[in-house]
Amino acid sequence: MAIDRAELARFLRLRRDSLQPADVGMPRGQRRRTEGLRREEVAALSHMSADYYARLERGDGPLPSEQMIASIAQGLHLTVAERDHLFRLAGHQPPARGGESEHVSPGMLRIIDRLQDTPAEIVSELGETLLQTPLGIALTGETARITGPERSIGYRWFSDPSSRALYAEEEHEFLSRLWVSGLREVIARRGNDSRAAGYAASLHRLSAEFRQIWATHEVGVRPRETKHFVHPSLGALELGCQTLVDPEQSHALLVYTAAPGSESHEKLQLLSALSPRIAV
Repeated sequence: MAIDRAELARFLRLRRDSLQPADVGMPRGQRRRTEGLRREEVAALSHMSADYYARLERGDGPLPSEQMIASIAQGLHLTVAERDHLFRLAGHQPPARGGESEHVSPGMLRIIDRLQDTPAEIVSELGETLLQTPLGIALTGETARITGPERSIGYRWFSDPSSRALYAEEEHEFLSRLWVSGLREVIARRGNDSRAAGYAASLHRLSAEFRQIWATHEVGVRPRETKHFVHPSLGALELGCQTLVDPEQSHALLVYTAAPGSESHEKLQLLSALSPRIAV
């Protein structure tokens, strides 16, 4: 497929003009003359330089990589159909939809954009962190930046024992069963040539514990509503976890809260001091 620079530039401009700051969790601010978002705002949302994005809109930029196009699609809050169209205009085959897709729907983005004062994250069906609020990063670490199989919390659970330190020890046995059960169910849905199957094959080689639990063929284990964290700075935290699921993309929005007046609630107030000042 060949890049269509003129149509790519036109599509980017139209989508940028259609968005308001409030649509992407940004303050409108004073003295705004731009009809929609500014170019530099889209560039920041897409994690790229303003000059690079501006050149794409002018139609004289470099050939964008698939990774760059995926970042722009997410930054512009495109639907899956719009994302696929953007990929084709840029000369790329659109990525897979459904379970292995990392493209978060606009609806999910609008919700997490409004949760900046709450620990929250969006994860894939494999437990891969796709987006986090600043307080989500302060709670669990910047897991959305991890690459490769280790991006999956279930994979890290067995490949890197240090990842378990964030969770109360009495929860470890249950969480091991939970990750293995969930992985088996994803493989049943996606098939033996899926990324999930690749993770399972790798973990069979890496972990005797994984092999032992896998052999029980247990399915149907579900997450508990109450999570027990051990934060490196705040200590023990007992948090409720509310989940919102996007069935089309198989993504889940996890929101962590504490009972008002509880010790964990008081500790959550301290998370803002540890929170990175970044936009999600």
